[in-house]
Order: sequence, then C-alpha cells, then structure tokens
Amino acid sequence: MKPGVLFDVDGTLIDTTYLHAVSWWEALRQYDHDVPMALIHRGIGMGSDKLLDHLLGEGEDRDRSADEEMGTAHDVLYGAWWERLRQLPGAADLVRAVAARDLAVVLASSAKKAELGKLRQVLGADDVITAATSSADAEESKPAPDILEAALAQSDVDPARAVYVGDSVWDVQAAGKLGIPCIGLVCGGTSSAELLEAGAAATYENPAALLRDLDASPIAQIA
Repeated sequence: MKPGVLFDVDGTLIDTTYLHAVSWWEALRQYDHDVPMALIHRGIGMGSDKLLDHLLGEGEDRDRSADEEMGTAHDVLYGAWWERLRQLPGAADLVRAVAARDLAVVLASSAKKAELGKLRQVLGADDVITAATSSADAEESKPAPDILEAALAQSDVDPARAVYVGDSVWDVQAAGKLGIPCIGLVCGGTSSAELLEAGAAATYENPAALLRDLDASPIAQIA
C-alpha cells in the first residue's frame, strides 16, 4: 500500500457548487417546493437522496414519490452548464504537484459516470490520476464514508497515510469517520470557521493557496 491524496472534485477542483445549488433550486420549484438557495447550498455535497431529506424533511410521512423525478430535473438543468465548467484556481497544478511527490492522486467523486468524465476533461490531468470513483461505487452518499472507502480500495492507498481534500462539512465528516485528515477549501462557499468546526485539519482559500503552502500542509506529513 502507498500514501496518497484523495480529492473531492465538485467545488474543490471544479467550480460547480453554485451551479448545483441553482439547478436544485429550479428543480425543486418545478415540483412546488420553494426552498431558499442558501439552504440548498449548505446541503451540496450530499447525495441527492440525503439532500432532499435534508431540505424537505426526513420523516416517514414525507412524500418521496417525486424524488427521482426531481433528481432527473436537476441533472438536466445542471447539464446545460457542462460546456462552461471551469477549474478552480490552481486545481490542475495542485494535482500535478501532489503526483510529483510520489503520492497517489485519487478523485473521490460522487458524480455520475458521465458527469465525472466531463469533470476530468475540464481538469485535464488524467495522466497523473491513479484512480477515480463515481456515484456507482458508493452504496451510501456523504457524509457516509462509502465513496472514500471505494477510493482507497481502487487506488491501494493506505488509510493511515492518506489525506482528503474537500470543500464541504460533509467531506470533513466523511473523512473523520475513517480517521483521515481532511483539508478544507473554502472555494466551495463554506467558511473556514465552519470547516474547522466540523474537524478539518487545515483550510485554504482554493487549490492555488494549498499549492503555495504544500510543504507546510498536512500533505507534507505523508509524503
């Protein structure tokens, strides 16, 4: 087994968090659910099943008959943005710098396979990526640790010599359940204070800021 860095992708490497929030807002409105966008944003990073429970209620009496249709509506609305997706500052450079330190680079993404393909295309660093997960690899979505467990298994990365980089409290919580240090990036719209309160080992503005401080970051401790 080897050391490695697991990366969330949406909101961490690619600037998608608010596009997901807007797409969910519109999808929910199509089904007569008027949910403030700020509340939706706070749930981004969960799987769609947990997000809808988070926003609309977790009780047994909630009508879930339209959940799949709302998820499909989100996917269609979000898909309209695919050709305009952009990296966050320093994303590809950070991934390459990690690989240059002989650390495995693993994309621990919960995106669907087709969407993940587009995200990888935007990142443009496939030549240094050891493994990448999609939603099909996890039985339960974040904050459950399933996707991280799948990423570790696919890459043969030692959990004791791994660091996770994410942008949401759900990322931090998922990593914490496996005892993996999580670096929080605020470029997904969650504050440094919130990420630290959730248990992040360190926080940075964006991938470029983490790259500048790489030798003093938690990643340096596993290299």
